[in-house]
Amino acid sequence: MSAPPVVPEIVARAFDVSRRAGYVSFCRNETGRLLATLAATREGLMAEFGTGTGVGTAWLRSGIRHEKSRIVTAERDPRLAHAAAEIFEDDPLVDVLTADWEELTHKGPYTLLFLDADAPAALGLDTIADLVECGGLVVVDDLAPSESWPPMSYGRVDPIREAWLTDERWTAAEIMIAADASVLIATRA
Repeated sequence: MSAPPVVPEIVARAFDVSRRAGYVSFCRNETGRLLATLAATREGLMAEFGTGTGVGTAWLRSGIRHEKSRIVTAERDPRLAHAAAEIFEDDPLVDVLTADWEELTHKGPYTLLFLDADAPAALGLDTIADLVECGGLVVVDDLAPSESWPPMSYGRVDPIREAWLTDERWTAAEIMIAADASVLIATRA
């Protein structure tokens, strides 16, 4: 009897595509497992802003349990978008767009939205709130853990965390996924 794979097959395929493309900035396994877990609880349209080569998308896809669920993801770099599209070319549940995130603002509302840490500053919480259905989830990735309140970043109050953790439209929590990484998870009220 062989050992089970360390990551789902679709994620392993995404890692292979990422390596061939020479792309090394992708979703950590800890974040990926969280995404798969959250995707398993969702039914409907999910989105990712900033596909890269599709590793985060693959983690989301590995968690889908509902036949009505779909993922749409946008990557503005055509080379990276093409690499990601290769992973999902035969998958009717995943649409990879060569586009900036603005293209996805017309396709929501989303039941789950996966963002890199710099996206909330660029988008603004008002825009994000309009993109997520009531009860929907937002996962903000790539944060360095903060042990203080108000949350500090390099000795200053961290405006990203403070905005999410104090905005009344969201119930949010920061979760450490590793000693050097955390994510914010927020539910739309």
